[in-house]
Amino acid sequence: MKTLKIIPLLVFTILSLFSCEKKPSQITNISDYNKYLNVKGNKSLTFANNEIDFWQKKFDAAPNQISYLSMIASNYATLFEYTGDIKNLYKTEELLTKSNEAYDYSRVSTIRSLARNYIAQHRFKEALVLANKAFSIGEGLKETQKLLFDVQMELGNFPEAVKNLNAMRDMKDYDYLIRLAKWNDHKGDLKTAITFMEKARDIAEKEDNKVLKIWSYSNLGDFYGHAGRIQESYDSYLKTLAIDPNYSYALKGIAWIVFSHERNTVEAKRIVEAIEVTHNTPDFYLLKSQIAQFEGNKKEEISNRNAYFSMLQKNNYGAMYNKYNALIYADDKQTASKALEIAKIEIDHRPTPDSYDLLAWSYLNLGENKKALEIAKKHVVGQSFEPKVQYHLAMIYKSNKQIEKVQPIKEELLSSVYELGPNLEKKVNQL
Repeated sequence: MKTLKIIPLLVFTILSLFSCEKKPSQITNISDYNKYLNVKGNKSLTFANNEIDFWQKKFDAAPNQISYLSMIASNYATLFEYTGDIKNLYKTEELLTKSNEAYDYSRVSTIRSLARNYIAQHRFKEALVLANKAFSIGEGLKETQKLLFDVQMELGNFPEAVKNLNAMRDMKDYDYLIRLAKWNDHKGDLKTAITFMEKARDIAEKEDNKVLKIWSYSNLGDFYGHAGRIQESYDSYLKTLAIDPNYSYALKGIAWIVFSHERNTVEAKRIVEAIEVTHNTPDFYLLKSQIAQFEGNKKEEISNRNAYFSMLQKNNYGAMYNKYNALIYADDKQTASKALEIAKIEIDHRPTPDSYDLLAWSYLNLGENKKALEIAKKHVVGQSFEPKVQYHLAMIYKSNKQIEKVQPIKEELLSSVYELGPNLEKKVNQL
């Protein structure tokens, strides 16, 4: 840890008096999370690799034992979760497809596993076909309804999603509560969403279920952050890491606090670069690009963005990064037409308010203000409460001279600055 340079008291006082920005409160402490930045080994990965070897040998010796394929597949899914290596996700798909074909798509649990794999790949329509197939078989309906809710939410079929949510209603069921939380978050009722997520966490703690505790703490970390409860967000991420020191998602959450709340770009970069060693995915380059942009380092900003696109070219991520790509392209007038193409593909994949926001935003950046407004009014207003979507909406109103609609959104956005990040804060202030 670097020692701070001592500033003479008088200079410090003058700086304080003339600084118009209030210094953000210090939430994080390097000693809390430093031990998680260079963890030697990963028990979950070692276990998954050993399991793959074990079940693969058993399957090679008895190829008629199809159930072994699902065992191997679930461990490749674990490899993907911890490494971010897309090849592991595709290997999972390959094994589950083989297994489903052998069972002639009659085994509900295997069908659902493949559907979940498709969701991870952003192949939502194919996931829905499988979910409906599992539902028509009729076995284990409650589990299938959970899957159907998840898929319908991704596709923007909200009435259908609610129908499945209501069908599995059980206030003592962890899986129901986390979906109820998701539904309330979608509706823009974050306070209620947090309440249900906390109830789910209580169940996880009562059952002392490691997997459910990790999921609850990390998601509460996100929710608390969105609500501006940064200290609780940080504490939740630390609780996640205490159970699983290799859980990079929680470290990324801490990196965001360090960057967005504390504005400590050097430390945020250090955390991100430590995560990348074991969990290398394209989005980390985008985060580093954002950090460089805030620092005013144009060269680093472009270099990281190029590294992001380079990684996409080297690996086939399918539609998984379409949203990121559309937002990057839309921000530059020269590439806004590319953003429009992607937005149209996204609407075909998942016609959600967020996808229509990409379309409206692309049209706005192509100078088609009225078209952008028309799409936003029909498909976005009152249907998505994501801060970034709201910012786009304010810009669309502004460009259409509907200034009276901008101010209320601006006020709302100023309370979501943490979630939006430092770069967008400047733009919100200019609304």
